Amino acid sequence: MKLKPKKSLGQNFLVDDNIINIITNLANINKNSTILEIGPGTGNLTEKLILKRPQRMILVEKDKNLSQNLKNKFNGKVEVINKDFLDLSIIEKNYKNLSIFGNLPYNVASEILIKIIKSNESFYYDKLVFMFQKEVAERIIAKQNTKNYSRISIISQWKLNIRKIKDISPNCFYPKPKVQSSLLEFSPKKKYTKLKEIQNLEYITKVFFGFRRKMIKKPLRILFKDINKISEKFRINLNDRPQKLSPETYYKICCEYENQLSKFST
Repeated sequence: MKLKPKKSLGQNFLVDDNIINIITNLANINKNSTILEIGPGTGNLTEKLILKRPQRMILVEKDKNLSQNLKNKFNGKVEVINKDFLDLSIIEKNYKNLSIFGNLPYNVASEILIKIIKSNESFYYDKLVFMFQKEVAERIIAKQNTKNYSRISIISQWKLNIRKIKDISPNCFYPKPKVQSSLLEFSPKKKYTKLKEIQNLEYITKVFFGFRRKMIKKPLRILFKDINKISEKFRINLNDRPQKLSPETYYKICCEYENQLSKFST
């Protein structure tokens, strides 16, 4: 079966052996490991991961033809799930020693990351190793008060330590994408601010960054009655812009907002 990449699914198959080797060596895979690979495509990365001899290997591939090819190619060595990862509840299960890999389609890469962040109260993973469009990766790892600092920076850094491994040339893929990619490694934080619902953090950041060029007092007025009290409590300059606030400040603001919601509901 001749497998052609589908533009509609954002398929760019990773074909560079050097990059594949870098990826496979990022996680400590052994006989007790479970590997979940999202969008394995033709199985180039899968081949190298299998050589690490994990206890269990699960592939989630949306493309029907690619899924069948993976089943034929690996002949019982892997579990293949022919579904869109965004529609799965598989990550709600409690796997041991789980590492998740993905050369993610650019058009849904952020959604996949957010889905995992939302779900990791109910499952645990040791490592995430994902490929993103470079522009998106720069926003994920961005520090406060930089041009790339945004909602996804704050949400991604809530529970995750993030490390940029390297930028990847379009020449490492088939077909060649028109943009550069970046390889990021994520690991769970041992300590992070406890929130009741990540949806509240999504809402808080949406309100603030909806007024990115406005002073902080404007979004704060939408969220709180007494903005001076909030300003004093968290040492916020009301004349600053949203990008000046650290991720930790946003988490504290979110906690305050959740406490306010609790008072109103009682």
